[in-house]
Amino acid sequence: MKKVPSWPECAKSLVDVAMGREPADTVIRGGKWVNVYSSEVIPATDIAIKHGRFAYVGPDASHTINRTTRVIEAKERYLVPGLCDAHLHVESAMVTVTEFTRAVIPHGTTSLFIDPHEIGNVLGLAGVRLMRDEALEMPINVYVQMPSCVPSAPGLENAGAALGVADVAEAMEWSNIIGLGEVMNFPGVIAGDDTMLGEIAVTQDKNKTVGGHYASPDLGRAFHGYAAGGAADDHEGTRLEDVIARVRQGMRAMLRLGSAWYDVAPQIKAVTEHGLDPRNIILCTDDSHSGTLVNDGHMNRVVRHAIAQGLPPITAIQMASLNAAQHFGLERELGSVAPGRRADLIISSDLPSLPIEMVLARGEVVAENGALGIDIPEASYPESAINTVKMGKTLGEDDIRITAAEHKVPVDATTATVRVIGVIENQAPTKALTHDVPIKDGLLEMDLAADVCQIALVERHRATGAVVNGFVSGFGYNLPCAMASTVAHDCHHMIVVGTDRALMAKAANRLGEVGGGVTLFTEAGEQALVELPIAGLMSNERAEIVAEKAQKLVSAMQDCGCTLNNAYMQHSLLALVVIPELRISDIGLVDVTTFKPTSLVV
Repeated sequence: MKKVPSWPECAKSLVDVAMGREPADTVIRGGKWVNVYSSEVIPATDIAIKHGRFAYVGPDASHTINRTTRVIEAKERYLVPGLCDAHLHVESAMVTVTEFTRAVIPHGTTSLFIDPHEIGNVLGLAGVRLMRDEALEMPINVYVQMPSCVPSAPGLENAGAALGVADVAEAMEWSNIIGLGEVMNFPGVIAGDDTMLGEIAVTQDKNKTVGGHYASPDLGRAFHGYAAGGAADDHEGTRLEDVIARVRQGMRAMLRLGSAWYDVAPQIKAVTEHGLDPRNIILCTDDSHSGTLVNDGHMNRVVRHAIAQGLPPITAIQMASLNAAQHFGLERELGSVAPGRRADLIISSDLPSLPIEMVLARGEVVAENGALGIDIPEASYPESAINTVKMGKTLGEDDIRITAAEHKVPVDATTATVRVIGVIENQAPTKALTHDVPIKDGLLEMDLAADVCQIALVERHRATGAVVNGFVSGFGYNLPCAMASTVAHDCHHMIVVGTDRALMAKAANRLGEVGGGVTLFTEAGEQALVELPIAGLMSNERAEIVAEKAQKLVSAMQDCGCTLNNAYMQHSLLALVVIPELRISDIGLVDVTTFKPTSLVV
């Protein structure tokens, strides 16, 4: 990758270019400067670039050109800062940092702020370092947040690793660690937990940013306690009142549009209808499926969506560039087209629709008209990161059965009232439902007519052979089928959802064979498989290939009756015990309104 010298290292050269004493490496002529500082679009602007940084931005850069200078004609198109994704998890795309970068560059993304807490939950600090090392080799800016909550809710789940204050302190000494990843254990912060407050303290001692994650709708005393704990931002808001509350408390509100999280529209009204200062609001994706990246876009998609909600285009671009850079203390490095900053730039012929016609990163043309223009060497992961799925045994149908006796249901009962995880389309929270399921031959059965099927969590880190069973609603499956995934935020055990117990066991065993991934079985056999050999989370294949396999998975789910948008993302969050209301973990069902285990049978 091209290393960019620091501003002080090349300041003399930048001054000399601006003054005409030294030629620029590249000059872009005749564009419309999208100035995110002044909220102006300034016509007839030239840009001179030297050593991967902007040296001159003004009306005429002819004095910076000689025979060695590359000249790009903007032809009155817009000169837009490269886009920043202020909060995301690369693993959610099921690809490596390298392949994620390869996929998003053509969409105009030139800066990523990644939180690798997925691999942290599987491989611990060593996994975080692997992704940090890979991030350093990218041709765009990929900053890493040190995961804060591994596991996300101690006592309510057991991950493949555990990280604490000492680990966070160590990582804060590494280069390219930009701050602390989302502090999901908000009950711990509110309770004054030493680990949570200790991790925040060692981050703040290094003047780095503390990421937030307050996933409760309660904006009373608990929210105020969380804000007092030190989180500098939060992306878990879903309502208008959420974004207003966060901004008022001095937090940056991050509004996300991922593959399955549609939280921008209700919250952007804080600006468009209530007049809040947009400079304290940031756009992000959080979780993007590989199919979304390949087919729909990345931060360009988010910006377009925000504009469609009535936001002025330049304000939406600010939220995806300068606001993010300022939040992470990187205003002098990125987020704008201004002297000294890294020369990360998009050339586009229209702001509202934002077609990405040319992308420059660090002064180099890296993509044109949707095609990557550079080579990025393939990432290599060590054997320690492969074959992490340890089930301990081959599962059978008996492992998926839920007996009336084990839940102390009266022997003469014909039904049992059970707790059911209710999926909410396009949102991360779930509902805590109850339903009367039939009892047959001593077994609690599914009720497919009421869209109640089974869910099983299979322990996969320590080969215990343990299986926790429950019920889930919302997928709409109406055929014998089963889908299994080793991506199960955040502890990443295996989650199996299905309408047939024998198929559920088959699906689970299949992932044990291939070392992790996602698969769907019907009576006709395996209908789709996405192999994820790296920590059971990521493929080493190209994003396009992963997206194609993932599309087969989506199609197979639809063939089984599922109509949810991006239902796989909903599937992968069923064990996320830090977002209300009801989840499943390796210790059982968890009531995430009280943060306590709860029984399956009411």
